[in-house]
Amino acid sequence: MNTIEEGATPGRRRRRRYSVEFKAQVVAACQGPGVSLAAIALRHKLNANLLRRWVDQAETNECVLVARRDVAAPLTAATAPEFVPLPLETRSTRTAEIRVEVRRADQSITVSWPSSEAAQCAAWLREWLA
Repeated sequence: MNTIEEGATPGRRRRRRYSVEFKAQVVAACQGPGVSLAAIALRHKLNANLLRRWVDQAETNECVLVARRDVAAPLTAATAPEFVPLPLETRSTRTAEIRVEVRRADQSITVSWPSSEAAQCAAWLREWLA
């Protein structure tokens, strides 16, 4: 971690600069469950708002916190991500249906109609209820 330079003029504050490795280490410490960002910021003598910005940037990939030597390394077969097959949900072969149940006194009639034929179902209902 680079902090204020030793030769800085007294009375004037300079902005601190942190290495990419330091930022990545602190952000990684924040990733655990139930971790307090404020506590980690205090432990590393950082402003909690600054640490929150680093974490947000790491999560949204605005600023990838990796060491420069990792970025410069070419992607090889050994480091390339492997193909991972994902199972897809299969749709049911059962078609949706329109179900009409009519009750009168102690009698009940249930009619099932394919939803692809909704217009004919509506016409049949109009005729039947007239």
